[in-house]
Amino acid sequence: MWRIAHAVISGLAVGAGSGILANAQSIPCNGIDNCTSPFPNTTYPAAVDPNAVPGAQSGQISPPFYPSPWMDGSGGWDAAYAKAQAFVRQLTLLEKVNLTTGVGWEGDRCVGNTGKIPRLNFTGLCLEDSPVGVRDTDFNTVFPAGVTIAATWDRELFYQRGYGMGDEHKHKGVDIQLGPVVGPLGRAPEAGRNWEGFSPDPVLSGIAVAQTVKGIQDAGVMACTKHYIAYEQEHFRQVTESSGYGYNFTGEYSANLDDKTMHELYLWPFADAVRAGTASIMCVYNNINGSYGCQNSHTLNYLLKGELGFQGFVMTDWGAHHSGVSSALAGLDMSMPGDTAFDSGQSFWGANLTIAVLNGSIPEWRIDDMATRVMAGYYLVGLDKNPIPVNFDAWTTDTYGYLHYIASESYGLINEHVDVRADHGQQARTQAAKGTVLLKNTNNALPLTGKEKLTAVFGDDAGDNPYGPNGCSDRGCDNGTLGMAWGSGTANFPYLITPLTAIQNEVFSNMGAIEDVTDNYAYDQISALARRADQVGGVSLVFVNADSGEGYIVVDTNEGDRNNLTLWRGGAELIANVSSQHNNTVVVMHTVGPVDISSFYDHPNITAIIWAGIPGEQSGNAIADVLYGRVNPGGKLPFTIGKNRPDYGTDVLYRLNNGTDQPQLNFQEGVFIDYRSFDKQGIDPIYEFGYGISYTNFSYSNLKIVGQRANNYVPNAGQTKAAPTLGNFSTDPAGYVFPAGFHEVPLYIYPYLNNSDIKSASNDSDYGEPANEYLPAGSQDGSPQPKIGAGGGPGGNPQLYDVFYTVTADITNTGKVAGDEVPQVYVGLGGPDDPKVVLRGFDRLTIAPGATATFSAELTRRDFSNWDPVSQNWVISNYTKTVYVGSSSRKLPLQQALGGSSNATAGGYGTHAPAHRMF
Repeated sequence: MWRIAHAVISGLAVGAGSGILANAQSIPCNGIDNCTSPFPNTTYPAAVDPNAVPGAQSGQISPPFYPSPWMDGSGGWDAAYAKAQAFVRQLTLLEKVNLTTGVGWEGDRCVGNTGKIPRLNFTGLCLEDSPVGVRDTDFNTVFPAGVTIAATWDRELFYQRGYGMGDEHKHKGVDIQLGPVVGPLGRAPEAGRNWEGFSPDPVLSGIAVAQTVKGIQDAGVMACTKHYIAYEQEHFRQVTESSGYGYNFTGEYSANLDDKTMHELYLWPFADAVRAGTASIMCVYNNINGSYGCQNSHTLNYLLKGELGFQGFVMTDWGAHHSGVSSALAGLDMSMPGDTAFDSGQSFWGANLTIAVLNGSIPEWRIDDMATRVMAGYYLVGLDKNPIPVNFDAWTTDTYGYLHYIASESYGLINEHVDVRADHGQQARTQAAKGTVLLKNTNNALPLTGKEKLTAVFGDDAGDNPYGPNGCSDRGCDNGTLGMAWGSGTANFPYLITPLTAIQNEVFSNMGAIEDVTDNYAYDQISALARRADQVGGVSLVFVNADSGEGYIVVDTNEGDRNNLTLWRGGAELIANVSSQHNNTVVVMHTVGPVDISSFYDHPNITAIIWAGIPGEQSGNAIADVLYGRVNPGGKLPFTIGKNRPDYGTDVLYRLNNGTDQPQLNFQEGVFIDYRSFDKQGIDPIYEFGYGISYTNFSYSNLKIVGQRANNYVPNAGQTKAAPTLGNFSTDPAGYVFPAGFHEVPLYIYPYLNNSDIKSASNDSDYGEPANEYLPAGSQDGSPQPKIGAGGGPGGNPQLYDVFYTVTADITNTGKVAGDEVPQVYVGLGGPDDPKVVLRGFDRLTIAPGATATFSAELTRRDFSNWDPVSQNWVISNYTKTVYVGSSSRKLPLQQALGGSSNATAGGYGTHAPAHRMF
């Protein structure tokens, strides 16, 4: 248990790359106009060897990186850092351990709790899910899922939703909200938890996560951005979980990927979260290149704390802690929920962490840094001001119960049923409506008037769950309308407005007629109602869905990940049945991601198709707002909808591929996921990434690209300061035993030793003495360390965010009603192994009929850069860069090459001004 095995002293292979920048050269540049390099007065190294082997192979391992970087208060953390150091200087070793170790599953009132420090009136930290609202309580809002808010492409709504969730967590007494999510990013479209995150595009996800983090933390709660990193499926994420499904293997899957893919895809949104100031990061269940995510010294020490300059603390996912000393030295700062297995009463840390510091296995500066990082996050969001005690219990919604649930101790008031919703329900309605994407609208079939002769509603997705909106634990079923998918990323509904209810209200208010069939398999009744609706000139509304979730729940044989991309509960057959009878059939899809619509999208009787995502509690009202024109749909797809499953180019690993050893998930596609893969393969999707239409039309014209003067790029250099040690402590084990007369709550995790003999107190024959033979080289070194060239501040080298160009374009509403448009800016990096285009910016504009609005976006050094695994830094290749502006990844009428001819391509939308500054 406590030895540091070689397998856990690993990271990501440096120097593995795909040869993407093979033709780049060292080019001096001494001017700002017509410059062949974006870095004035600087020479940059030639990039990666074209013969380098892509690093996405089974069995690869990553090199160690030690010591774990200590925080320095940079990037706006200085005041919080000073307060945290002052607090930690007061702590005993036992108190520091208490701050970094959870009390155990079901040991206190939240899904995670740290220990208390009574003499300083510190009551411990409450950690609670989820990324859609406060989990396991009542009188809270269920906000739209991440995938739905991403479809708004609206920074203000990203922030508003984050602030609303943070505010509700705050007033429930939560200190750390376990969200938002950018892992999984969305490598495979069936992956079970994609809906918790935002999009398979790193820029859309990065902007969404940054605004969400800011919102949560401005509300006074620490955000925990998760799951770090390369956690891209549910199958084989945990051995114990998978064994329950009949699988037999020895270790959680290893996500194997190269350095370039790591930086340009999966690390990108985490960099944005770190730059936004996220207080904490949650590490993953799976391995990354053969090393567990919560003890991978490369991903935690080198990438996160070193290169990205992360100032907060790293916590485990629940059950993702696998070692004691090695995880601490590899960069882990908090063990959650604290026990080795749920309700085991044993811990890798707790008393064992106390011993590890006493015997010198973990240096004092490391435990000080762990505690300082935790408290810095606490002070950063102002939790020391007007604290709110926990007023709910995660294990029951009963008013009275046991404070220590698993131990059945301390009976009393545990749920005060505080209503924290304020006006967030109306916000959730707006967010869900603006995240609704209109995909098809033949002959202006929508919006409806509410005065249709007969409105016929079909599908169980339109109606109620017969067990009630919270009748399935953690939403682990697909009964009724899909307002939320399943797993720990859920919350209890205070109510769920179904589409049928909202549409009934609409029709009733207009004295119309409405009938419904919500049994998908009532074939005769469905046909009869659809036929009558057709005969009287009415409308048929068909509601279908596709669900997924976290791997500990199986729904209809789907083990978290979806088995395929088909609609659930006979959805395609339902659509076929209705559309065969009625020539005005409207399809509404509530899905966690892409689905197979190939059988009906071009059916002549299907006049409109809507993707309504995972909308939360206001599902019905939000879709009614769109159907009846109160909200002109302006959402855009945050993913691609293809014609065939193989078109996506990636898939979930459903079957063991390494015998009974650790499954190997090889990211051989590199950066080519979702629309990047479709573009590379030359495959036309049905609806591309960024696509969405409106009840009006827009035109694009007048592209202008203005160069900005950027400073030289200077790689980060020099050395850090030495690791601070914040207080002396006694090395006499006798001072760390349980106090006389102390009452131990059963199964609760404490920092105390059972006795003063370290060996017997640890229950490990090797752990009582310094395990020097197991300690990685440099892991205990607190002396000044070389700085990482791509680092320099939270989010990486600050010069990556220097603005190179300002892009503007005119967007005109050519229709007769006001509407929202989302102009998108893409960049073609130009290399033979680069994606055709990559998203780099967007904005959501509300434009009156006949009016023109100006879209503006800033493009930074980072936006034009590739990662070079050889120099371990960002470089800009010598290929022509092209800027595109349009309404989706495939509709880009405006473009300008930033090199070569200055004559812009009009693309049928007018003449563009040439760029003022080129490569």
